[in-house]
Amino acid sequence: MMEFENRPGRSYPLGATVYKDGVNFCVYSKNSTAMELLFFRYPDAATPTQIIRLDPKLNRTFQYWHLFVPGVRPGQLYAYRASGPFEPELGHRFDPHKLLIDPYARCISVPEGYDRDAGALTGDNSALAMKSVVVDPSLYDWEGDTPLQRPFAQTVIYEMHVGGFTRHPNSGITSELRGTYLGLIEKIPYLVDLGITAVELLPVFQFDEQEAPDGLTNYWGYNPVSFFAPHRGYSAYEGPVCPINEFRDMVKALHRAGIEVILDVVYNHTAESDHTGPTFCYKGLENSTYYILGKDKSRYTDYSGTGNTLNANHSVVRRLILDSLHYWVGEMHVDGFRFDLASILSRDESGTPLANPPVLWEIETDPVLAGTKLIAEAWDAAGLYQVGSFIGAKWKEWNGRFRDDVRSFIRGDPGIVPKVASRLLASPDIYGHEEREPEQSINFVTSHDGFTLNDQVSYDYKHNHANHEGNKDGQDYNLSWNCGIEGPTDNPTIENLRVRQIKNFFTINLLALSVPMLVMGDEVRRSQLGNNNAYCQDNPISWFDWSMLEKNAEIHRFVRRLIRFRLSLDVFKDDYGLSLAQLLKLARIRWHGVKLNEPDWGVDSHSLAFSIRGRSAIFHIILNAFWEALEFDISPLPSGAKTVWKRVIDTSLDSPDDFCGWKRAPDVLGMKYKAGPRSVVVLVVERGW
Repeated sequence: MMEFENRPGRSYPLGATVYKDGVNFCVYSKNSTAMELLFFRYPDAATPTQIIRLDPKLNRTFQYWHLFVPGVRPGQLYAYRASGPFEPELGHRFDPHKLLIDPYARCISVPEGYDRDAGALTGDNSALAMKSVVVDPSLYDWEGDTPLQRPFAQTVIYEMHVGGFTRHPNSGITSELRGTYLGLIEKIPYLVDLGITAVELLPVFQFDEQEAPDGLTNYWGYNPVSFFAPHRGYSAYEGPVCPINEFRDMVKALHRAGIEVILDVVYNHTAESDHTGPTFCYKGLENSTYYILGKDKSRYTDYSGTGNTLNANHSVVRRLILDSLHYWVGEMHVDGFRFDLASILSRDESGTPLANPPVLWEIETDPVLAGTKLIAEAWDAAGLYQVGSFIGAKWKEWNGRFRDDVRSFIRGDPGIVPKVASRLLASPDIYGHEEREPEQSINFVTSHDGFTLNDQVSYDYKHNHANHEGNKDGQDYNLSWNCGIEGPTDNPTIENLRVRQIKNFFTINLLALSVPMLVMGDEVRRSQLGNNNAYCQDNPISWFDWSMLEKNAEIHRFVRRLIRFRLSLDVFKDDYGLSLAQLLKLARIRWHGVKLNEPDWGVDSHSLAFSIRGRSAIFHIILNAFWEALEFDISPLPSGAKTVWKRVIDTSLDSPDDFCGWKRAPDVLGMKYKAGPRSVVVLVVERGW
């Protein structure tokens, strides 16, 4: 057994930093009275190979414990134990028996017998606890890779789950690579063929898979254990640093294919849950710093809906978040971040929303992050809703109102026409006052949270019984319509209507101004059997079923061509450098109803048409959410036009006539067009005069 000597070390950088002759360890813990560094040989080792007791006179500077240990190399497993007051009523939860992860650990080791409950019980949990791994980030050849920095105006986002994308046995991936970073690499040709330009990965920070109802697994990963370490469960191989290298292989391969990598990041809470939850790291190192506590400091405030809330605007936690973002950009080459429940980051230590939250402004103005994509889910679980009012000039926002208004319009709700008109044009009623670019809105009609697109048109109610929570979890407000029958059906009339409604959703989302986001599997009608909260379903309910690609080839073809059509249009390239208001003025929008220049904004209206001018083409778009066919006037062509209107899209028609593209689009003769019930029509004329 090798014994390492202890040198004083230094208080910066935080974490485990590798040098030629050893490793410097540093951790923040303000109120601890003693600190131990433990080394382990194996992930499930119950006994450390060495325990180094830090001397507060030599190994502590202000609130930081540190030491330099010669001879330690990358791959070494380690953990801390911190002693101090256990006084929950004062916010202190030190427990010298609990193994603690380094908050700055670049990799996490998970023992085969890992037990979440052991972190909440009294006694030593060494054999059952996660452990940190020493990593040297420089030991990787990026082969010249850099983030792509694609403009938002030319971006189509594909929200996806790293594991679920290839975990199904019919994925065609070898068993050892299914559900892994390397397995995703095997499917990059599919993503390229689909045409998306960015993947938005559900959480890949190391998370606790056991935070789920009994017998189930936490699948989504919105319960981080670490803000630096890539999730080991997505690693194909078991080496101590395999997750970091395989993640980098995935990023590099996606970049080579022209696809950006956006991470869904969770900086609003951790997997340590409430006062009954386990101690992994933050509770045991400095509970009152890392979390927002209630008036009774033995309890946690919960703005995240998960049991605790990270104290994001505390200086130490702000530094942790910024350092984490810097690491993922600088060392892991990611292109951007989508911040889960980002409005929580605007709350102060008492939970009160701040007008100028320090952490959000630091992220906004940080030079390291200047070229990255920043996307906010601009609300939280406690009712704070900031869509259209989120701080700064750089942040883009998930537009929940786009989702709701388009859903309402497609299912035929009354009084929605004026709202959907705004959503089509980048929501100027929400964002126009800010003189921002038209890409501030991230448009989506489905996300991981809620029904899939197939289920949106197949179910009126959630069916979450598989979650073992009595069907009480998940949203009841889905704005869905089952088209006449609840769930799967062989009725051809219902099926035809569902296919048409799915095409309508895709067409509106991909042809609306701003940035579209699609969800993994919607393009092949992936179903969760009516489950709208499948966070704990790591099984075929959530996985991409690759047999659906052939079964629903019609939808896949439609989406694939629609993405290419969108990316070919100059109206979405935004090289004008104009604000949303300026762009809309330049485009010369004309609103119509069934009659030209006579839009029906009334509560009983279910249809809308408009014409818009790009630099190389003019579009006349018809939206008919009415349950009967309607005949619409078509805009007259400008004087001197050398061509006629072409029908590019009509979702009421069978494939391949539903999407004809530029070259084979048929002429539209006359000055009227009959739009089928519940359909979207796109007519185009090239400007050749």
